Amino acid sequence: MKHSNQPIKPGEREDRILQALACLLEHPHRIKITTAALAKQSGISASAIYRCFSNKSKMFAALIEFIEKTLFVLINKILQEEQSSAKQIENLLLLLLGFSQKNPGMTRILIGDALVNEQDHLQSRIQQLHDRLEATFKQVLRFAISKQQLKLDADIAAQANLLMCFVIGRWYQFVKSEFRRDPLANWEVQRLTVLPDAFL
Repeated sequence: MKHSNQPIKPGEREDRILQALACLLEHPHRIKITTAALAKQSGISASAIYRCFSNKSKMFAALIEFIEKTLFVLINKILQEEQSSAKQIENLLLLLLGFSQKNPGMTRILIGDALVNEQDHLQSRIQQLHDRLEATFKQVLRFAISKQQLKLDADIAAQANLLMCFVIGRWYQFVKSEFRRDPLANWEVQRLTVLPDAFL
């Protein structure tokens, strides 16, 4: 990654460091994330990196926050603009799998793979994110019942959990295949099985 010699604007340094971290996480084989590696990737000195982030845990926390904000801005857009509950769920699944496809390094964070040797609270943050996503599926399913788009006897909790398990499973396969197994592979076939058949 090449960087210009122009002065870095306020706030840009943190963004560049996080971009460098995400890039290093995209390496198919697990590599050690060091300050030296981040300095080389970002073009920012090790001392400047320490001034922005006192430790690696803070970098991961900032990257998780970025993932959360990005996903939920797009999720809210889907929920506001799409009237069909079935289409909302399909678009939510496409969003989560498409985000993974475009951001392999961040997918390693989404399944906790990149956080194995980090502080426990980071794993908790990811679990909370998973829970929020599953709650979003529940919200859409409940709304579908209220709009009579879904059968009243549909098991909302079980269906929402199935959708989340499908997403996490796809993320996991993508990472464990060293990013060879496309999260969106066979979508047109699998969507027929994954999407709730209780929609009217």
